[in-house]
Amino acid sequence: MRPPVSRFFPLLAPLAALLVALAPPRVSAWPVDLVMPLEPGKERFHKLSVVDFVEVEDPSIATAEVLEGSNELLLTGLKPGRTLLLLYAEGKFAVWRLVVGTPPPPEPSVEPLVAAARKACPGLKVTAGAGRSLSTEVKDARCRDALRSLLKTDAYLARELELTFELPLLQEQLAALTPVLKGLGLGVSYRGAGLVLEGTATPEEHRRALWELFRQSVGRVPLEDRVTVRRPAPPDAGTPAD
Repeated sequence: MRPPVSRFFPLLAPLAALLVALAPPRVSAWPVDLVMPLEPGKERFHKLSVVDFVEVEDPSIATAEVLEGSNELLLTGLKPGRTLLLLYAEGKFAVWRLVVGTPPPPEPSVEPLVAAARKACPGLKVTAGAGRSLSTEVKDARCRDALRSLLKTDAYLARELELTFELPLLQEQLAALTPVLKGLGLGVSYRGAGLVLEGTATPEEHRRALWELFRQSVGRVPLEDRVTVRRPAPPDAGTPAD
């Protein structure tokens, strides 16, 4: 049995419902959900239906702020470059690529990467143009690694993929994730084709775990986020009133 693990959820322009339209919840992984162009020194706003937090991988390139009381996302480009933005709400998360200005591409032409993926993944199908897509069965680590190299570029967005993994590949992916998340005090396991993340963590550890799920995985799997986030007490907590 080969559980399908990478059907993209609907991406609704202007992505206002991005973080609430996932059913079941899904863990994002290479590639990104959206490529967002920004200009240095300029701001861009997006209204989100709901959002718990956002985090920019490299805040020297761009910043992101949720405006209190409005769920409006304020993106500000700072200098030319490329970075990632993590968005999280109600057990779901997405990752966007922020491209500020016109920085030189960090990766080579994608054609050799597509050719390598075709060779490593027999039966891989791609379509170009407005309806571009990529679909394949991922039967071994060679295919998965070739796809990861391709999907780290901007050649495809997550909604354009349909990947089906062999069960041993899911187990290998789990083996790569387990020690990393264990170091954060969290456990991870598969329930069928779904991934369960559980344990107790600080907000910083929880965010690091989400980043690792994205970086270590290819395609998508259903995610059940059972992490209890341990928030620090306010500085005056426990202080008796005068």
